[in-house]
Amino acid sequence: MVEKQLIKKEFYQTFTDENDASQPSRVLGELYVKEQQKDVPDLSYIRFAQGEVYYANYDFEAAIFKWENIDNELEPWAKKNMADAYFALEILSTAESIYKSVQTDNIILKTEVSLQLFTLYVQQGKLDSATKVIKEAVVLNPDYPNITEIARTFFEEHGDARNAVELAVNEAIRTQSLHWFDLLNTYIQDGLTKKIQPDYFMDVLMALYHSDKKRLEKIVVSLWNSYKGEDTYFSWIRDMDRFLAEIEVDQSVSWTELSTLYQQSFLDLMSGKYLLKQLSGIVPNHLSNWLKISDNSHGLYSASAVLAWSELFPSTIKVSAAEEAENVIAAFRTRGNGHEESLRLFDTITAWAEQNEVEIGNRFKWLAGELADLNTHHLLIAGSPGNGKSAFINAILGENILEHDVQAAVLFKGDEDNEITEIDDSEIRHIPELASASAEGTVIDFKISSRFLTENGLSLFNIPNFRGTRSERNEAVQYLHLADSLLFVLDAGSPFTERERDMLVKIAGEAPNLPVHFLLNNIASIADEQEAIKLVDDTWTRIHGYFQEAKLFAFSSNYESTQQLSDLAEFIQANASNVNTVERRNSNLLFLIRETITMLLKSRVEMENGLIESIKWNEEMANKLNGAINQLSDVEKEKINIIQKSYRGRKQKIKNELEDQIPKLLQGCSDIIEEDSDYGSLHVKLNDEMNRRIREYLSETMLPKFNQELEEWIEFSKNEFGESQAFLADMSDGFNSMFEEERIKLECDFKVLDDWRRDADRMTSGVPVDTVNILLRFTPSQFLLKSAGKLFGAIQQNKVMLYNKYTQFVENEDYEEAKTLIINNFMQPFEMFERTLQRDVTIFFRNPFRVLKQTVEETQSEIVEKQASLDQIRTNPELYRDPLRMFEVRLRQLEWMEMAGKQLSHR
Repeated sequence: MVEKQLIKKEFYQTFTDENDASQPSRVLGELYVKEQQKDVPDLSYIRFAQGEVYYANYDFEAAIFKWENIDNELEPWAKKNMADAYFALEILSTAESIYKSVQTDNIILKTEVSLQLFTLYVQQGKLDSATKVIKEAVVLNPDYPNITEIARTFFEEHGDARNAVELAVNEAIRTQSLHWFDLLNTYIQDGLTKKIQPDYFMDVLMALYHSDKKRLEKIVVSLWNSYKGEDTYFSWIRDMDRFLAEIEVDQSVSWTELSTLYQQSFLDLMSGKYLLKQLSGIVPNHLSNWLKISDNSHGLYSASAVLAWSELFPSTIKVSAAEEAENVIAAFRTRGNGHEESLRLFDTITAWAEQNEVEIGNRFKWLAGELADLNTHHLLIAGSPGNGKSAFINAILGENILEHDVQAAVLFKGDEDNEITEIDDSEIRHIPELASASAEGTVIDFKISSRFLTENGLSLFNIPNFRGTRSERNEAVQYLHLADSLLFVLDAGSPFTERERDMLVKIAGEAPNLPVHFLLNNIASIADEQEAIKLVDDTWTRIHGYFQEAKLFAFSSNYESTQQLSDLAEFIQANASNVNTVERRNSNLLFLIRETITMLLKSRVEMENGLIESIKWNEEMANKLNGAINQLSDVEKEKINIIQKSYRGRKQKIKNELEDQIPKLLQGCSDIIEEDSDYGSLHVKLNDEMNRRIREYLSETMLPKFNQELEEWIEFSKNEFGESQAFLADMSDGFNSMFEEERIKLECDFKVLDDWRRDADRMTSGVPVDTVNILLRFTPSQFLLKSAGKLFGAIQQNKVMLYNKYTQFVENEDYEEAKTLIINNFMQPFEMFERTLQRDVTIFFRNPFRVLKQTVEETQSEIVEKQASLDQIRTNPELYRDPLRMFEVRLRQLEWMEMAGKQLSHR
């Protein structure tokens, strides 16, 4: 009672009664005066009460003054109240200091101080301090009114998931209150526990196990779903299995949701995502516990999973668990939805194979698709050659479809439109007719408008005639597992021969559960009715000795009769009604899955060998390509030399002619000298004439000649380039043949020739020739001659002498300097053109070099890629092997499920 008053600051009420409750200050004042008059006054209690009254009236300073002078057992409460007053005055640092100074053993006071500190820290935004204080308060006094709710609200408002979860766990264990268990479940479902290690929850699960098993399942389910896909998923499974191993499972309690999760986790663990080293320490206990908690709807699944794992990994499952699993399976009378489970497993394997770049093959996928169709009865038609099997099928279809032997297996299905699809492992293609089908190894999906097939929900499966070779037997065995029943065609002329009997015995050995029935064909060939009846009876008797459940139908493909087809339909339907289609299809699916796993195991070896061969082949190709680059480099150098040499020869030919003709041309200018010429200016006239004749000669004679030479040279280069292109075309064909695709195209750049033609036209369309100073040079001979002309030219008798001197000079001068200058100027563009020839020929070959080098890079890249894949296969064979091992566990599980209700021999 007193502690409640102290908490509420109502201790002063101990000094007042109902009559003076409205005047506590006056009452306490009077008591204070009276107490003070005593010889040994004890004023602490009254002062404490006065402080409460001052506090209630917001006189915080007066209250603090009173509480500062308390020296009895109320001193800790007084300090707490002083801190409250400073808190109210918003002097928070002082309030905090005083709160922390309170020394007491009183749990209630400690709790109140903690709550006040908590409130102060929240107000200051010191959330870490607030968290610490409230957690300590909960630990100190968890039953204090509302303290856990205060803590919960604080943690939730501030997103402190870890502490909220911790509080719920601790309170659930401590109080066993369903409220806290349900709150914890809410936290789990909200995803607040994903980052917490699973073993943290084992104690709370154990606490709930003893109080409410249904709530236990709900929390376990929530935790399970929260850990899926997390890094802690395997830890959760281990901890959960340890937990279940420690408890006794009450068989009266149904763990339906938990059992479903165990089934889902088993499927996930067996999905090919995990390696055996990850699973070996988990799965055995996991399966045993699944069996332990399984309800009726999951007992078959868990028991078959236990036996499958135990079979593939002996000694990992306890003998007691394996025996219990066998008993469960033996006790079951239904087999569940094994067909759907088998289809799901095949899809899982297919998806895994695609992710690992392994091709299962179109035929396997097609077979699985056909086995998934439960609406059509697959009737396999077989027989020895010459028994009239094709004629029988044609009679049913109403068309001569099978006119010739077809090496492929053909499935005829009723459909509105006709469509023929040929399927092999690598390709699916439509074909116009059966005659267009490839050789054996393919299957034909033949949709045909057939009333007989449609009305009877029937598909006819025709396989090539048995000839007894190993490959044919293997092919037949594969397709036996598509059939729901087998109709074996016999010839009335020699029915059920020893060879046919042996053939059927082998079929029964490969597919022991395949219903076999017989059709006695060509019965119309027996003219006598009694003899025909006797033949039918004798044939059936012989058949019955080997196939006691078989039925026999007499038929004649030559006898077109609606009644005959009606009777046949009734015969087939009666036989089909005795077949459990779902069970039969599931059995066939399981066979197909086992064949697929076996094929994938072989593919791993083939993959490794294929990578080795691919690396070796690519290395050889890289060497060949580098060799081709070297060859092309030699060709390029050769063509550069040939083309440059040809150009230089033609250029030199022109130059030689110029060197020969220019002096003669200049010397011939003496014909303009006359005796009466003006010898004072004759040298100028001669110089002008020489330049004119040079320009005319170059323009009208040499440029056309040079143009002709260049055209011939370009044509010569074209032929050389053509030889190179032909060589590269052969090289391309050779490489493409080796690559088995049009991968390389070595095309040269013939635009170079167009550029040369343009340059040739430009260079020979006119060469600007500057006027050359031929006779106006300051040479001794020219100086004397010009001087003499000016000096003596005016004297008539000297003109004959000057005429002779000028003529002699012009005709005998070698003009070497002028010739060199003229030729150099004329030849300059042609010389510059020559310097570009090597670059131009390089441009011509640039694209082939680029293609070859790029192909080398691609080949080297493929070598690196293949080598990495090969290294991974060799270094980590379990990456491929272990998933297939897990698929085999699933397969064996489904096979055990198929044995439900059958007598099992204990191992």
